[in-house]
Amino acid sequence: MNTPAEPAAAPPRRSTKRRWLLLAAAIGFLGLGGAYAVWWDRVGRFEVDTDNAYVAGNVIQVTPQVSGTIVAIHADDTDFVQTGRTLIEIDDADARLALEQAKAELAQTVREVATLFSMDGALNAVVSAREATLARAEQDLARRQKLASSGAVSAEELKHASDTLQEVQAQLAGARSQAEANRVLIDNTTIADHPRVLRAASKVRDAWLALRRCSVPAPVSGQVARRSAQLGQRTTPGVALMTIVPLEQVWVDANFKEAQLREVRIGQPAELTADIYGGGVVYHGRVVGLAAGTGGAFSLLPAQNATGNWLKVVQRVPVRIALDPAEVKAHPLRIGLSMQVAVRVEDQSGKLLSIGRQRDTATTSVFEDLDHDAAPLIARIIADNTAAAPQAGHTAAAR
Repeated sequence: MNTPAEPAAAPPRRSTKRRWLLLAAAIGFLGLGGAYAVWWDRVGRFEVDTDNAYVAGNVIQVTPQVSGTIVAIHADDTDFVQTGRTLIEIDDADARLALEQAKAELAQTVREVATLFSMDGALNAVVSAREATLARAEQDLARRQKLASSGAVSAEELKHASDTLQEVQAQLAGARSQAEANRVLIDNTTIADHPRVLRAASKVRDAWLALRRCSVPAPVSGQVARRSAQLGQRTTPGVALMTIVPLEQVWVDANFKEAQLREVRIGQPAELTADIYGGGVVYHGRVVGLAAGTGGAFSLLPAQNATGNWLKVVQRVPVRIALDPAEVKAHPLRIGLSMQVAVRVEDQSGKLLSIGRQRDTATTSVFEDLDHDAAPLIARIIADNTAAAPQAGHTAAAR
C-alpha cells in the first residue's frame, strides 16, 4: 500500500513579515516616546495651558448727573463713540430757569454789597460831623462854666449846655458804631470777592453745571452696548442708560487649576488663540496678575465646606493676561469670547503678587471743564451791576 508523500514545509514569510511589522511599530512608538520626551524636557514641562479662559474688559455705565426727561438719544447699540460725544440729552427747561434765578440773585447781591461800600464814606462823614458838633458843644459848655462863677449864666442854661454835650456824645458814639459795623462787612474785601457775592456766584456756577449736565457725554471711546434709554423716559442720577465697552483695552482671564499655579509668575509670556478665529491667529500676551482668591470664593453663593456632605473640588484661580494692542487691533475680540491659553513658565524671576500700579488704571477728562464758561458769565454780571463804590479793601492801617 502506497502512503501519500508529506507536503513540503511552507517558507516562513508570514511570520517574518509580522516580526518586521512589530519591530517597526515598536521603533515608531519608541521614536514617538523619545520625541515626546524631548518635547517635554524642552517645552512641555515649561508650559501650562487651559481652555477655561475668556475675554474680559471694562464695561463702563453711562449715567446722568441730574434728573429729567430724556429728549434725545444720539447713539445706539454697536455704535462706536468718541470720548466727549453727547450720547443723551435731558430736558433743560428747569435748569435754564434755575440759572436765570441764580443770575438775578447774584446781580441783586452785587448791588447790595456795592451799597455797603458806598455807605462807608457817608457814615464816615456823619462821624466827622458829629465830632465837629461835639467840639462846639464842649466849647459852649466850657464858656458857660467860666461865666457861671460871675453869675452871667444861669444854672438852668449851664444844665442845658451840659445835656446838649451828653446828647452829642451819644450821637457820636452811635455814628461811630454804625460806621464800624459797616466797615466790618466790607473790611479787606472788594465787591468781587465779598463773601456774599462769592456765595451768590457759587449758586450761579452750580446752576450752570446743572444746565451743562443735561447733556450726557461719553466718558471714554468704545462700542455702545445695552442701551436702555428711551425717549420720554424720566431718569435720575445714577441710573444706567447705556454701556460703553472700549474693545481696544480688553484682556484675558485664564482660570488655571490650583496645581498649575506653582510656577506661574507675573511677567511670564503667553500665547493665546480665540475660537472665533481658530488656531491661525495667535495672540501674544503677558501675565500681569493673579487673583486674590479662587472663583468660588468670590461667587454670589460661595460653597460652604464646613458641612458634612463635602467633596473635594479642584479650584481655579483667575490669572489676568494682557494682550498685545496691535494684535487686538488687527483681530478685534469681544468680551466673553472663549480663549485657549498657554503660559511659558521657565522664567521664574517674576513675582507672585502685584506690588501696585505706577499709573492710574483709567481716567477721563470730559467732566473737568463743564463750568469753564461760568467764570466769564459771573464776571460780566458783577461788572454790569457794580455801582460807583470803592473797589479797594479797607484796612485798619488805611483808616
